[in-house]
Amino acid sequence: MIGVIDYKAGNAPSVVNALRRLNIACQLVSTPEQLRNFSGVILPGVGSAPATVESLAELGFIPELETLVLEKKLPFLGICVGMQILFEHSEERDTTCLGWLKGTVRRFPKELRVPQIGWNKVNFRANHCFNHGINKSEYFYFVNSYYAAPESEEIILGTTEYGLEFCAVIASENIHATQFHVEKSGIVGLKMLQNFAAIVGDKSC
Repeated sequence: MIGVIDYKAGNAPSVVNALRRLNIACQLVSTPEQLRNFSGVILPGVGSAPATVESLAELGFIPELETLVLEKKLPFLGICVGMQILFEHSEERDTTCLGWLKGTVRRFPKELRVPQIGWNKVNFRANHCFNHGINKSEYFYFVNSYYAAPESEEIILGTTEYGLEFCAVIASENIHATQFHVEKSGIVGLKMLQNFAAIVGDKSC
């Protein structure tokens, strides 16, 4: 079963609804202790990196997540801001993030209209269980003013262009994340959720 973290700055119910459409067993998680009951976890994101980090800290999620994801290698999926806070630092209000992955989160150049809202093409760099069965280039739904710049190119599974090319999908061991909203990206977004569920269930993809 997949746990979807329900915190003050997130959009967990939308993700749960998408998973249930796919008949994937899931449950909202409102306390850190509940995380131990799941085979995988999703951290949705809407809003700002500072609010997300603050909310997770106030609710006590961070130590438990670090134990389960970093030490015990629990499959993890971060969505939108849930991806950005995985890095070391965000330019959004000079925020110190979780630091699970090396890199920074940067604001789009001033000449670009932000936030970027709408469908944008993602180009996948490689085949992976996370993008199994999806075309090399597909459109997904974005809402973002900032983008992640990983230190390592090796963890970048897919990229997008909006004034510049930036990281849209990452895959690093048990950590997966998308800058776009998989739960709002139609059939291809649901396919990625299915793929994550397969990873959680250790099924062949």
